[in-house]
Amino acid sequence: MPDSNFAERSEEQVSGAKVIAQALKTQDVEYIFGIVGIPVTEIAIAAQQLGIKYIGMRNEQAACYAASAIGYLTSRPLLVIGGSSERNQETMGAFQEFPQVEACRLYTKFSARPSSIEAIPFVIEKAVRSSIYGRPGACYVDIPADFVNLQVNVNSIKALQFADVIVLFGARLNWILHFGLPPRYQPDVKFIQVDICAEELGNNVKPAVTLLGNIHAVTKQLLEELDKTPWQYPPESKWWKTLREKMKSNEAASKELASKKSLPMNYYTVFYHVQEQLPRDCFVVSEGANTMDIGRTVLQNYLPRHRLDAGTFGTMGVGLGFAIAAAVVAKDRSPGQWIICVEGDSAFGFSGMEVETICRYNLPIILLVVNNNGIYQGFDTDTWKEMLKFQDATAVVPPMCLLPNSHYEQVMTAFGGKGYFVQTPEELQKSLRQSLADTTKPSLINIMIEPQATRKAQDFHWLTRSNM
Repeated sequence: MPDSNFAERSEEQVSGAKVIAQALKTQDVEYIFGIVGIPVTEIAIAAQQLGIKYIGMRNEQAACYAASAIGYLTSRPLLVIGGSSERNQETMGAFQEFPQVEACRLYTKFSARPSSIEAIPFVIEKAVRSSIYGRPGACYVDIPADFVNLQVNVNSIKALQFADVIVLFGARLNWILHFGLPPRYQPDVKFIQVDICAEELGNNVKPAVTLLGNIHAVTKQLLEELDKTPWQYPPESKWWKTLREKMKSNEAASKELASKKSLPMNYYTVFYHVQEQLPRDCFVVSEGANTMDIGRTVLQNYLPRHRLDAGTFGTMGVGLGFAIAAAVVAKDRSPGQWIICVEGDSAFGFSGMEVETICRYNLPIILLVVNNNGIYQGFDTDTWKEMLKFQDATAVVPPMCLLPNSHYEQVMTAFGGKGYFVQTPEELQKSLRQSLADTTKPSLINIMIEPQATRKAQDFHWLTRSNM
């Protein structure tokens, strides 16, 4: 039976990650396969501290295949532990919100979500027992994000924070817009919501005005009325002054980071030099964590439907598929247009073999893999290199790390494209210039950046919360 007093007995607070790890250890789980990154990292570290072997994979499918093979080899069926949105954000359009327990119930012997951290050991024990008893089969345990206690900051947009009225043209008040709630917005802010979906009107915040209809038609009607009685917000107002100051401050902070001469480079230095050479009509595709988030603020697109990224669900692995789709459309409709696909190194691991597809069809794609040397925040390169010296069975590989100095550009050259390994701004400028000049082959530029590189300071918590 599970140790029901595990969380209560501890003299100091215990995170959900440690409760999960201890519950797995109690059930004699020896191996965990997962993905490098939040929220898996904290659970993996807790498991390693208890002696469970953690193997960091590059794709959820491969991780699950490996775990199921371990189950077959050791006579222990598969137990899948999946993260889900925070409990207090249910039905609000939370990050990756989906009825996972219900979806898995049809395909597993047992599918459940613990009602509390204290209930985790009971649920995991029942899942393991159900997987073994009778006819063996896979089981699923759903863990709300707030149980793992993760934390990170979000971008601040003063224009919204201090606005009196906000007009939403199809935008949803979900996690991306902080559900329309304080402190991200003023408590008395008024929302005018324009949407073709009646069910979306009034979600999370009661709007002052709702306009149900096609956005194009509604916008045309609004503009016609504004033409009759022209109006604009006074440019000398305090709101505009605050907004301009914030814009100036953000620009100065980004420029300061971009101008740093230290090596390895940081995200802002890389994106600044990329932006300088980007064709105005190119498609920009991006995915990853900091790679996508920072790239959104620095890499500009000037034409509609010319930016593709992970969007509301933040799905990893979409980048190369999106880039291929954009390239097919570009070749048919606008020959000569480039697709610039900016990938984090972890994101590239999800669909990297689609490089063969890119080369097979000779698509006009330039892949930029922003490679932070396989290190996540909190773990330095030298320590990781020391870890690599220990190749015996007792070596513990930190779950937040990939191999340093990985030469992803060789994946492209293996299939006949062009590959570049760059470490300096000058090398980046030269390789991007050569890639844009040669329209006969796709390219991959592997850009090495500082392992501890991150975004500038943020004002609001967003997405995932971490103690790392």
